[in-house]
Amino acid sequence: MMDDSSLSPGSAPRVSVYTRDEDSAGVIRQALSELGGAEAVFKSDGLSAALADLSGRQSPRLLIVDLSGDPDPTARVRELIGMCEPSTSVLAIGDVNDIRLYRNIREAGATEYFFKPLVTALVARTCRSVLTGVQEASHQRTGRLVFVVGVRGGCGATTIGVRTAYRLSESPPRPVLMLDLDLQSGDAALQLDATPNHALPEALAQTERVDDLFLERGLIRVTGRLDLMASLEPLDVSPSLDEDALLALMDKLARRYRYVVADVPGAQAASLSRVLHTPGTLLLVSDGRLASAREVARWRQWLGVNSAERNVLHILNMQGAPGSLSPEEFARAAGQAPDVVIPYAREVAATSLMGLKARPDCPTLDRGLEPVISMLSGGGSSSGHPRKSILERVLG
Repeated sequence: MMDDSSLSPGSAPRVSVYTRDEDSAGVIRQALSELGGAEAVFKSDGLSAALADLSGRQSPRLLIVDLSGDPDPTARVRELIGMCEPSTSVLAIGDVNDIRLYRNIREAGATEYFFKPLVTALVARTCRSVLTGVQEASHQRTGRLVFVVGVRGGCGATTIGVRTAYRLSESPPRPVLMLDLDLQSGDAALQLDATPNHALPEALAQTERVDDLFLERGLIRVTGRLDLMASLEPLDVSPSLDEDALLALMDKLARRYRYVVADVPGAQAASLSRVLHTPGTLLLVSDGRLASAREVARWRQWLGVNSAERNVLHILNMQGAPGSLSPEEFARAAGQAPDVVIPYAREVAATSLMGLKARPDCPTLDRGLEPVISMLSGGGSSSGHPRKSILERVLG
């Protein structure tokens, strides 16, 4: 067992325990000692302390948290799990013995819920399965994949992808990866004021080499919760995206991050059918021009209907810019109305040109993306939003 002060900033112990009573802490210590004394940090507190600590550091492999006295434990567990890496298992304890509460907490994503007084053997068995990997597949979570595709160049797909990844990582803090699949002329690193490297092409060339050590060395840290994989290959190199390699890489990334936001270049997207039909959300971005409306109709036909696991959301960006159709004309040309509309504003263009650090605030873009962020986070649309029913129907 160890003290929280011995950890380096941003690091995490293997086990973190937040419990309000010494009896429960004693049982958990005994259970962990039977596993060889797994590295653990104990705090005499509950959910609030766990949420506060996770906002400033990586999550542990096993998180044990006391729900006693919380007025809405299910919602708080869901919030807590949303801040954790997918590899983190959450074991909840509490003072309420209620089957409905048990089911709700399990459905929220917790590995197990035990009511007090705790039984050492039961706690030890659950801790053993988590820390040794035995039966891990039964409760292993993976992150959510978000693909961003621009139907034409210049419609702002990269800006929307970068802003979406940033917003998802900030409030509440969650581990997010921005993946720029335009290996030769992508702008995600430019907008995030980061320096591209060669890790992404290497990962796609040899996916079997991609492990935690490779990712630690190859990831570009943007903020405490937002990482980036982006490359800028030489002009005389013609990089291509192998679909099998990309699927293997994204599977590994989804086990590490709560969200993986992939900016897919439109010129290559049509050759990545299996990737774009994997479970997740696809943000189809257009501007208001006639040519874009035509492309939206073509893309929707090619992508097919939504399913319970894969959803397509059309974002009409820069509505009202010179050359844009009226909303009615665009809907007729595209075959249906867009799901989200972001109006044209000079501040949005300035944000994409100057980058996130120079222009961290962009109210027009943030307001437009609010229903997207809400749906991806598992919440409802903003109250009074005119497209609430459409978004709920599209994203299930």
